[in-house]
Amino acid sequence: MPRKSTIRLRCPICKKATKATDPDFPFCSDHCRQIDLGKWASGGYVISSPVTDAEEAVRQDIPDEDGD
Repeated sequence: MPRKSTIRLRCPICKKATKATDPDFPFCSDHCRQIDLGKWASGGYVISSPVTDAEEAVRQDIPDEDGD
């Protein structure tokens, strides 16, 4: 009989086990939640901009020879 796989949830800050029903989920505590917020506020986390291919940008600037 196949065994059910269980997903173990961990706090992203301290890696302590958490439950999806915990009030501070996905963090284990308010302390870890505040640490995460501080990292966002100080620029510790950034969302990168999409990488564009320079050659593709040049192709978009050149009109088609067909006149399309």
